[in-house]
Amino acid sequence: MVRFWKMAAAVPLALAFAGSAAADDKPIYAPPAAWVKPAELPSTAGADPSSSFQVLLDDDQVRLDPAGDAEYNRRAVKVLKPEALAGLNTLTETWDPATEQLILHHIRIIRDGKTIDLLGDGKAMLVLRREQNLEKAMLDGRMSATRQLDGLQVGDILDVAFTRIRHDPLVKGRSYDLEAERFPGLAAHYRVSVSWPQADPVKWRAQPGFPVPSVASHDGRTWLTLDLHDVRAPRPPTGAPLRYARVGTLEASSFADWQDVSRLMAAHYIKAARLKPDSPIKAEAAAIAARSKDPKVRAFLALQAVEQKVRYLALLMGEGGYVPAAADETWSRRFGDCKGKTILLLALLKELGVQAEPALVSLGGGDGMNEREPSLAAFNHVIVRAVIDGQVYWLDGTRAGDQGGLVSLRPPPHHWALPLTVEGAPLEAIAEPPLPEPTTETSLRIDASKGLDAPAPVKISFRYAGDLASAVRSSIGRAQKEDFIRAFKQRMAASMNWLQPESVDWRDDPDHDAFEIDLTGTATMDWRKNPDFGVREYRTDAPRVAIKPFPVREPGPAIDAPYAVTFPLFVLNRTEIVLPDQGKGFIVRGPNGVERVGGYEVTRASGLAGGVAFFQAQLRSDAREIPVAAAQAANARLRVLASDEGLVRAPS
Repeated sequence: MVRFWKMAAAVPLALAFAGSAAADDKPIYAPPAAWVKPAELPSTAGADPSSSFQVLLDDDQVRLDPAGDAEYNRRAVKVLKPEALAGLNTLTETWDPATEQLILHHIRIIRDGKTIDLLGDGKAMLVLRREQNLEKAMLDGRMSATRQLDGLQVGDILDVAFTRIRHDPLVKGRSYDLEAERFPGLAAHYRVSVSWPQADPVKWRAQPGFPVPSVASHDGRTWLTLDLHDVRAPRPPTGAPLRYARVGTLEASSFADWQDVSRLMAAHYIKAARLKPDSPIKAEAAAIAARSKDPKVRAFLALQAVEQKVRYLALLMGEGGYVPAAADETWSRRFGDCKGKTILLLALLKELGVQAEPALVSLGGGDGMNEREPSLAAFNHVIVRAVIDGQVYWLDGTRAGDQGGLVSLRPPPHHWALPLTVEGAPLEAIAEPPLPEPTTETSLRIDASKGLDAPAPVKISFRYAGDLASAVRSSIGRAQKEDFIRAFKQRMAASMNWLQPESVDWRDDPDHDAFEIDLTGTATMDWRKNPDFGVREYRTDAPRVAIKPFPVREPGPAIDAPYAVTFPLFVLNRTEIVLPDQGKGFIVRGPNGVERVGGYEVTRASGLAGGVAFFQAQLRSDAREIPVAAAQAANARLRVLASDEGLVRAPS
């Protein structure tokens, strides 16, 4: 399938934004508008001989306007090798019929200077409403127009052009556009043109790697223009935090600031949270209030009610993409998306006397949001910001299985949130501290007291905390007990071929937001003879700490960017071996001590106590990122940590 590389400004996830314009569920077939300035196809003089295809033209022309935005796109690629044909068999364009029109200009093949028209009057296009995220409980109502690329062969040029027009009354004339150098290989001609009325207060920002465009004013409009030949798209620095992945991008926005976004959306949430006089949500709140007078307990019980009594289903069609359903509606149908669950939780908290407001966030894309131009497209999720006794708590009704009260809820990893208030709020940083305790603890105990060659009973205990506990709890709750036990045994036997699993058991510890799984079995230990000492030894990788070295970077934009660290992370592994004859004459060797390496704190202990050899390794990250120099200095030590082992040497 042809996957053109234009970066969309809209975000079709749990908070994808759609409006209430009249539906347009079929594409229009027409020439480009008069404002479009078509480009000539260049030659392939700059082609990369190692590429299977050559990007001849990547042309983006955007016309921002309070009445609606229009975006013209033209892509032309030349097939150089047969390997390229596998990815060029089908062309698909999608659009939201509630807010967009798709105008197809041409789909054609140019062969030996002659044009083969694949679009015609559009009869060859297959138009479908295709929900592609049903397995994620999402309905977005997007349409797709598809065309098989019949007869494409090596030497052909595939030339596609279309315009997408967006009009959304809910944004009240505001515009946003994101351009990105995302073409593969070497582009013979790359052009970007973004314009808007001179009277509109549009702000723009180019990220590193995107050449500074020229700025001009004519025809009553302001124009940003970039016109390049034989250019390669910049590549993000390897191993850098997410915000550095935005190299080579250009943003333009007519939102005044983040407060403007906050004010725009606040009214919709305030309206949706109002309850009917006889709302059953009031009875639910009264039942919660009767259980406790503590506002923290009440808030957590309200969160659990939303998590457990309303299933998740994203409804992103029409106004459902922007505007939350009313709290009473979500409660009555017992399903809702992040917006509906947030409104329901806000309504409960208001009845319980807890101060709270909605807050927009980005799942997976929040890092560096404060360095971007304001827009709705920056967000794809909404949660609740609650304040109790001066402390801020972030509550997400789309989660499942939260236990242990508000104190067990960690700040989410979204980096930034935008509270929605009538006055308008700025972005608020979400500080995520290092983990105070391990989220995963693995304890392995091998009883070799009967002798080196005797089958050794084994017990392995896994203790999960926080989000991992919720995930494991939910997974076990959905599965049949026998099926889970069988799958768990198979997984353990595959990773530990020296182990014969026998029984699996588990227990929930909701008071500590933890879940534990125990496995018992029998081990065949590999005691090998050391030819130099004439004694038998058992080697284990228990002290090993697996941290991949930081990768080497190629030259490019932001080459001095910091390296990202896996954060938050806190794991603890402990191995114990019960030795024969109370361990008399045995020698145990392994690493001991605490050290900080590349943003991680590594604590290890090895020894012999009470006839038991033990090896313990604890890994905890205490920083999100580290400077380049620190990463380079850490690499040698990280390789050693990943290869360390422990030794138990038996007496002769």
